[in-house]
Amino acid sequence: GSAGSQSMRKLSCVRLSTQQLNIRNLVTYEKQQVPVNAIMFITSKGIKICVSPDQKWVQMAMKKIDQKRVIK
Repeated sequence: GSAGSQSMRKLSCVRLSTQQLNIRNLVTYEKQQVPVNAIMFITSKGIKICVSPDQKWVQMAMKKIDQKRVIK
């Protein structure tokens, strides 16, 4: 089965960053389950940073982004 070849095109998180990001610099995020459970934040400069969804600030940042999405 070569079903896995399709999902490889998308950038996926393998290593997670432990540093806290400035929420104001984050424009969007994507949730990921494979190969690791992670949140991929995308900054205003287009940089993708993977973090653990378990961290408190990550949950706050996701809420903030969701609120911004609702306004637009």
